[in-house]
Amino acid sequence: MKKRKTNKPLIVIIDYGMGNIPNVRKAVESQGAECSVISSPDGLGKADAAILPGVGAFGQAMKNLKRQGFIPAIREFVKTGRPFLGVCLGQQLFFDSSEESFGVRGLSLLKGRVIRFRTRTLKVPHIGWNQVRYVAGYPLMKGVKQDDYFYFVHSYYAKPADPAVAACVTKYGDEEFASGVRQGNLFAFQFHPEKSQSSGLKIYRNFVNLARRHVPKCPCAQVPT
Repeated sequence: MKKRKTNKPLIVIIDYGMGNIPNVRKAVESQGAECSVISSPDGLGKADAAILPGVGAFGQAMKNLKRQGFIPAIREFVKTGRPFLGVCLGQQLFFDSSEESFGVRGLSLLKGRVIRFRTRTLKVPHIGWNQVRYVAGYPLMKGVKQDDYFYFVHSYYAKPADPAVAACVTKYGDEEFASGVRQGNLFAFQFHPEKSQSSGLKIYRNFVNLARRHVPKCPCAQVPT
């Protein structure tokens, strides 16, 4: 056991070789959190919250997570009720499967699948700024204006089995998709908050505030090493 030296929330970023780690870390730290990048599941034990970023292919991502032992550890972490955030590919990995990698099972934290854009009116991948509309009261969007713009880079998007899981929606061409999902302590966005200027930083600030609720009351409290 070791003692925590600060009362800042500790947020860990899962590094499985496919994430935009430096930008996410910089954004989180700028909003008042202590941040640690972990490449093994041991680091999840002491975290007040965790982030699963991601850029790349669904199948390779799941292969890397399995090889590093993260899959069961992530599922156990979620059961503790601590906030868990997925970003871009990280959101897609929350679901059961993806058309990008047939036969590969996702984390199955949420029911549903990931599909490719069918639009014939616009280019795929969807790259650039687009508007996001969110459900009223969504805690991670506190202070963000409705229909504000966020930065996207993707060809696939999540289709939750339960439409109520879609906390944010975005329209691209003739398709409307879930650009953000939420269920309990699970949160995720298809866009990149860390690349979305002040509005994206507000999302990370709200996530840090959620994590703050899980900080031990005494800043010198012992946490697992």
